[in-house]
Amino acid sequence: MNGRLEGRRIIVFGSATGIGAATVRRLAAEGARVCAADINLTGAQSVAEEAGGDTFAVAVDISEEASVTSAVEAAIERFGGLDGAHINAADLRVIMHDSDALEIDLEVFDRTIAVNLRGHLLCTRAVIPHLVKNSASAIVYTSSGSAYGGEPTRPSYAMSKAGVNALMRHVAARWGREGVTANVIAPGFTVTGEMRLQMEANASEPQKWSEHFMSRTPHTRLGESEDHAAVAALLLSDDGRWINGAVLDVNGGSLMRS
Repeated sequence: MNGRLEGRRIIVFGSATGIGAATVRRLAAEGARVCAADINLTGAQSVAEEAGGDTFAVAVDISEEASVTSAVEAAIERFGGLDGAHINAADLRVIMHDSDALEIDLEVFDRTIAVNLRGHLLCTRAVIPHLVKNSASAIVYTSSGSAYGGEPTRPSYAMSKAGVNALMRHVAARWGREGVTANVIAPGFTVTGEMRLQMEANASEPQKWSEHFMSRTPHTRLGESEDHAAVAALLLSDDGRWINGAVLDVNGGSLMRS
């Protein structure tokens, strides 16, 4: 790695697995000092140990304001400030119950919004006062192509991700002149470590998902967590300073739009 993030102080919300874990590893490899925050503290600690450098883990439930505040305070105490944040957490345990607008259990809707949207607002509110103290800082959100793709199922998930895109544009417009850039990564179908385990445990349904998404992707492979981590590292570095208020589709071309 080229060390372009040398000394940057960054907190990653949702860092124990998948895209968040890959981002922690990538940022640390590029020289950043990283706080790996996740509700799964054991998983975050394992990622932090693997990443090495000045990387440490804290527990956070982004649906709880006090928990978010505590995690950010821990990062500030360790690093003395913040230069960036990757807000990546989502509660995927309820996504299989996210049916349609008529049938969905409102508890599923409320939980999805509480984590995937309200939680992102709480993280934003916690980090902005620290980021504006610097002349060049950045927030990266993880959204999804579901925000604008249109699907017959998963309305709660899609609505929450559309809200994240709107939140990002607000932050970019409101604090851009104070040196804070805000952007979204919108992943396509991504084969995370958890997905691989599912495929090994149950070769039928996951394999059908893989074949389905591969048939819609004009590329040689499906996405990996590291693909998104690379884009996050770009947006959190000086190489990404002129990108602000953008949704970057990282999907191998499965959804093309202008």
